[in-house]
This record gives sequence, structure tokens and C-alpha cells, in this order.
Amino acid sequence: MSDPSTVPAPGAPDAGAPTPGAGAPAPGASAPALRSSPLEAQHEAAGATFTDFTGHRMPVRYSSDLAEHHAVRRAAGVFDLSHMAEIGVQGPDAVAFLDAALAGSFGAMPVGRAKYSLLLTPEGGILDDLVVYRTGEDVFLVVANAGNRDVAVQAVQERAAGYDVLVTDDSDRTALVAIQGPAAAGTLDALVTADRLQPETPLDELRYYRVLHALFDGSEVLIARTGYTGEDGFELYCDTDTAPAIWDALLDAGAERGVVPAGLAARDTLRLEAGMPLYGHELDTSVRPAQAGLGRVVATSGSFVGDAGVEPAADARVLVGLVTEGRRAARAGYDVLRDGVVVGTVTSGALSPTLGHPVAMAFVDPDCADGGRVLHIDVRGTAIPGTVTALPFYRRAAKG
Repeated sequence: MSDPSTVPAPGAPDAGAPTPGAGAPAPGASAPALRSSPLEAQHEAAGATFTDFTGHRMPVRYSSDLAEHHAVRRAAGVFDLSHMAEIGVQGPDAVAFLDAALAGSFGAMPVGRAKYSLLLTPEGGILDDLVVYRTGEDVFLVVANAGNRDVAVQAVQERAAGYDVLVTDDSDRTALVAIQGPAAAGTLDALVTADRLQPETPLDELRYYRVLHALFDGSEVLIARTGYTGEDGFELYCDTDTAPAIWDALLDAGAERGVVPAGLAARDTLRLEAGMPLYGHELDTSVRPAQAGLGRVVATSGSFVGDAGVEPAADARVLVGLVTEGRRAARAGYDVLRDGVVVGTVTSGALSPTLGHPVAMAFVDPDCADGGRVLHIDVRGTAIPGTVTALPFYRRAAKG
């Protein structure tokens, strides 16, 4: 992601499309039980195809990847993100603790705001990327990736030593339903009009990267306005018992607007078009924030875990976008070439449903990162030309 002002929403990195069967046990070994979503019955009724994603049984698609992708761009899609990790942080030292534990500054962050941040290793690599919500004066919600839940919870809890804070893993009792697309706001407004959704302030006052408290049929809900698809969108955090009613209500209210359930496969192509990183592809412990275009996320003052190693080496590869012609898309792991010499590696790639041509993100040598430069991608033995371009590939039209 080259523009840190366009930041992932909760669960950003884990929202990609998994490979069915990924993480399967060795022959003869018993498979661990998958965690089920509180919305599993809704998914089954909608005809979802499921996959094992980071130990969760999650819907990868309902109808087709392409149809769900286009629905989000043209109307809206409803996503189940209940596999994400929610970590509660509260107490008198909450701000000081987060300033030290994460690579961000939270003292000036007003109640009702959200901030994209990073959890770094002591060496400065990215342990996880996450979103932090300030829901009260000394109360924060930290949302991490499902695949990094245990790692993130352990790191945050260990770093709390010496601070007057309470850190809790609230993941199992929290569900997360997202609605993304141009019809998202109107769909939520319909629930307000029906008096099922009662926000503490009008929804049209909820700006980007803000959060507010609400009631849905009398149950407490947090509504955030963030996004991981490049579209306007909202996330609704609730208890697991409330999630099915919210899911059904969003689809019922949005039916005449073209709103559909959408799976992880569509979410992956959407986030790729929006130039947003996926943990395990663009981000991992070997990557420093500036390499992935996230240098502005890191606090420039104060002391935090990983601050000493946060700057990458001068010759470290940097993340760029690559646009190719034709229909042959690059995939993660493909080599990027200059004059036949390997100068980088593709981290994510797909044929863009919105743009109609292949796009990819790749880490390349810094002297190959100039916009407009033509490199080549080794697509199964064929060198396909790709033009270096700024991210994101897709940006929704501004409201006129």
C-alpha cells in the first residue's frame, strides 16, 4: 500500500482468499477441529462454499467470485469477519501502554476514532497489522488478524507488564459483520428508519475511521466506518448471539439495492484492487513498515517495541504495483525480472474484475521502483511485461 491514508479495516490482512485444504495435517495425523462462525447457519442456508482459513470454517463464496466482487463495487456485499481477533485494553495507563506496545501514538486520539497501527517485533519487523478503536477515555479495542490471534494476544499481554491496564482476549464472544459498497450507508439507514438500529449519533455524522456505540434490537453494537475493499463501508461488532439477526437484517434491507453476501475470494480481489496489504503476502516479520509503504503509520517520537530496527536497509526491496496486459495474471511467488535478472517477487496478483486486466503487488529492488518503468514477470516460463504503477489500482469516484 503506497498511500497510508488509505488503510485497511479490521481484519484487513486475513481477509484474503485461502487455498482450500491449506494447513491440512500430515497424512495419518488427526485434523484439529475448526472454529465455527456464529453465522454458520446463515452461510449454509445461502449455499456457501466453505474452506479452512486459519483454523476457521469460513465462506469463500456463495454464488461466484466475480458476481460478488461486482456486487460490492456496484451495490454492496455483506461479509462475515467473525474470525478476526478482538483484544480489549482498558485502564488508567491504556494510552501509555499502547504508545509503548505498538508503533503508533495514541495520546491525541479522541474517543470515537480509529487508527491503523502495527505490532512490531523487537527487531522492527511486522508481527501483525491491526486497527485500534478508542471507545472510551481509557478503553480501547484492538483488532488483529485471525491467523495471528495467539501471537498478537500473547505479545500485547506480555508488553502490558508494569502498566495499570487490563488486556483481554474477547475474540470468542465477539462477532463482526461488515457491509461494503456504495449501498452500504443506505442499507444501514433503512435499519435506523425501521427503528431496529439506534446509533448514539446520526450515521451521517460518522466519518471515515470513526466508531460509535449503538443498539440493535436492544443489544449493544459498535459501528465503525472503515473498509478493506476500496469502497465506503461499515463494520458492526456485536456479541455472537446478536450476529445472525444483524446479518439477516442487512441482507433483507439491502435486497432491493442489490446487496448480497460475499465471501473471502471476492474480498481478496477487492483488497488487491484497492492496494491493501495482506499479512503473509505483503507483510511479515521480515518486512519493515517503510518497505510496504507504511512508514507514516510509525510514530516519529517516543519509545516503542521495535523502534530501534524499524528503518529498512538502503537496498531493501519496496512494495510496488504492477499492471500487465492480456489475461494471464501473476501469482504470489512469481519472479520479477529486469533484463532477465531477478529483481523482485510478486506477493499478490489477479485478473482485476473491475479494471479488466491483470494487476499485482510485488517487492522489487529500490532502483526498479520508479513509476512507469517496465519490468517483466515470469509467468510460468513466459516473460510478461508489467508497468510499475502507484497503488491503489482502483479508487472509487469522489461524491459530486
